[in-house]
Amino acid sequence: MLKKIIFILSFIVGINFTSFAQNRITSSDGSTPVKMVNAFPNPATTVVNFEFQRDYSRSYSIQILNSIGKVMYSGKNMPSFLSIDLKAEKFYRGIYIYQLLDRNGVVIESGKILVVN
Repeated sequence: MLKKIIFILSFIVGINFTSFAQNRITSSDGSTPVKMVNAFPNPATTVVNFEFQRDYSRSYSIQILNSIGKVMYSGKNMPSFLSIDLKAEKFYRGIYIYQLLDRNGVVIESGKILVVN
């Protein structure tokens, strides 16, 4: 049991450090990073929406991972607005990590979603 907890914690910490290490698109003044994707509502109950901001490319893909790193959802060639039915995709209560990837599979942005269904 302790090994599982240590693995989960190290995974979450690793994801957080990975998101900081990625190249971020910054605003015109070069100071603040511009979010490319907005996930809402957060916390989510039945549906989660992803709205892609400017500089969005249809070649991007999105993945949603559960707390142990299993891919729960993967989408490619997404429209500028994506809505995912959490019940149909069998998302259970917990924290999920979403990752926006470019065509080479490099993580551009990541974030967390809390599901409370």
